[in-house]
Amino acid sequence: MLRVGEGHARGFRLARQRLVRPAPVGALPDVAGATGIQHSPPGSAAQSLHVRLDGLTPAHVTAALTRDRILAQVWSLRGAPHVMGVADVGVFTTGLLPNDEDSCRHFIRGAERHLAAFGLSASTAVEHTLAALGPVLDGRALTKDELGVALAEQVAARVPGVRKGPWEEPDGLGRNTYGQSLVRYALYVAGLYGTVCFVPEGEGAARFALTGQWLGAPVPVWDPLTARAELLRRYLRCHAPATPREFAAWSGVSPAYASRSWESLAGELTEVRYRDTPAWVLSADTDLLRDPPQATGIRLLPPHDPYLATQDRTGLIPDQASRRKVWRTVGNPGVVLADGEIAALWRPRKQGGRLTLRVEPFTTLSAAAKTAIDDAAEALAPFRGADTAIVTVEP
Repeated sequence: MLRVGEGHARGFRLARQRLVRPAPVGALPDVAGATGIQHSPPGSAAQSLHVRLDGLTPAHVTAALTRDRILAQVWSLRGAPHVMGVADVGVFTTGLLPNDEDSCRHFIRGAERHLAAFGLSASTAVEHTLAALGPVLDGRALTKDELGVALAEQVAARVPGVRKGPWEEPDGLGRNTYGQSLVRYALYVAGLYGTVCFVPEGEGAARFALTGQWLGAPVPVWDPLTARAELLRRYLRCHAPATPREFAAWSGVSPAYASRSWESLAGELTEVRYRDTPAWVLSADTDLLRDPPQATGIRLLPPHDPYLATQDRTGLIPDQASRRKVWRTVGNPGVVLADGEIAALWRPRKQGGRLTLRVEPFTTLSAAAKTAIDDAAEALAPFRGADTAIVTVEP
């Protein structure tokens, strides 16, 4: 049995996520679709793509999302907004679709109080919300607040008796009523049907439209079982060696759902020993895992970058105190990759046209590394709406 260490795992993941050799700009949809690019906080997807594509500019990303529409932004992994190529939308939506009540409830954890208030199952709430999306969004784009109000009204008209409960009463979650919060929870699963997408135009609150109307054509349809298997393949190509439990945490699906997906690829997987415990890799990837290329240079990864989405956090940062600084409850920093190792944190501050990066090293940075961080910050500045950048390194 192949035995691999943390260095093998890091090298493999860096290579597969284009953090060893960036791809050409023309590969933008393929790179975005390799593992999905989280787009929260807003603007982070373009920053993640910037470090993976040689010569990418903010204009390239804007054009791909708005003019050419070869990229789409949808609710996906863990219920978070993600960007991927239009051809891959089905993988990152249909591939996550719950196929029973337990899986549906797991994906929208937090909705139990609202479901109980009206005696609804999660699957039923999603079904009614999905049916209302077309009439509500037809020919227009709405903010999430506006969408919640309109959907709650539509669903109340479709479901007999819900108004007898606290449907129109405040539920303590912002300014929402029970009905508005319930349909907003259900939206995270309804969005996995690929019918609704983010409209990446303008400033202020995000707006949503029917996917087919925004893109000008429906997204390619994926069979659910095929999409589930392909989602797992893409996960393993970028995050192996891994386990079903880690796949569940990465994707947001239930452990049972993850195990069923794992079983569907049984003939394509090879078991390895990773840190003396069982883990799995696609059989076709064992050679690369055994002998990955060496990453060189400096890269600035934004918070929630796909590389940081791996659940094997110990494999990325062995030191527990340092891990706690990277993965926080709120306010995650960016990280500095130096020759493939996470060597520092970075936090931005923008004043006018100048971006200031405050860098907190985990170890001593060489003079060459500091110069490379300066250069990387200058390249990052346009992706954060700045013209220039300066770097301050803490002792």
